[in-house]
Amino acid sequence: MTAAWILAAALVLDALVGEPDWLWRHVPHPAVLMGRVIGWSDKTLNNGTHRKAKGIFVVLGLILLGAILGTLVTALGTLVEIVVVAVLLAHRSLMQHVHAVADGLRMSTLQGRRAVAMIVSRDTRDMPPPAIARSAIESAAENFGDGVVAPAFWFLIGGLPGIIIYKLVNTADSMIGYRTDRYILFGWASARLDDVLNWIPARVTALLIALPAGITSQWRAIRHDAALHRSPNAGWPEAAMARAINVALAGPRAYDGVMQDFAWVNPEGARKIGPTEIDVCLTRLWQAWFVTLGGSMVLGLLSLLIG
Repeated sequence: MTAAWILAAALVLDALVGEPDWLWRHVPHPAVLMGRVIGWSDKTLNNGTHRKAKGIFVVLGLILLGAILGTLVTALGTLVEIVVVAVLLAHRSLMQHVHAVADGLRMSTLQGRRAVAMIVSRDTRDMPPPAIARSAIESAAENFGDGVVAPAFWFLIGGLPGIIIYKLVNTADSMIGYRTDRYILFGWASARLDDVLNWIPARVTALLIALPAGITSQWRAIRHDAALHRSPNAGWPEAAMARAINVALAGPRAYDGVMQDFAWVNPEGARKIGPTEIDVCLTRLWQAWFVTLGGSMVLGLLSLLIG
């Protein structure tokens, strides 16, 4: 069974089952285990001198660990491989978390703030409804890239070692890849490698959102808006989503009590938005998911024809 067919099966399994709570109450989720390894590395090595070198050493260790684990699990057979890939994808879980923001916002602004605080790192205490909706939409678009498209891409490129290495590096970036006094040196390698690993998937994600929305003619504007983002990659899915549902995203927001004046993405789009726009965003992401599934199946058919 080729990687493309395994990916297609895993995408469907993840969409149907998602993250079963009953399972993760009894065994730790792989993401939790990855976090423990990185947390141990941070606690043990992120001190004293040569922190940048130590951070590079950690990333090299994560790559080696991912390669070994991926090779060992692949040897267990196709069925196990499908299950592991499904676990490492996160589409259904993402949809559920973002849908919870829309449901909370329909009940009250407070409930919306509580729900969106589960998926974003910015300050949510004083968020008005439009800012809550923007935060949810931005998080949904960006995490579709990080949690679905990028893992799928690296599985197609490198099998289970590829997807596990990607998830380890991406988890490291989310934990230690910050430009703070503590992590600017130790987390440098993980942040830079995560940028490299997400460079192609971020742009593919934008295309997957744009295709079913019929906005590929706006690609130049999407590219322009993506360049406004502080991340070299996160701006691409956000810019595509902004135009796919005709809303303005980004703009001013607060982190740690400090308001930051970020540029607007698709500034001509609607700014007074709420749960309805979140619902439309989720529809666009399901459409992008179907395109991803279809693309994987086409690759699988091509491999059969060529083989």
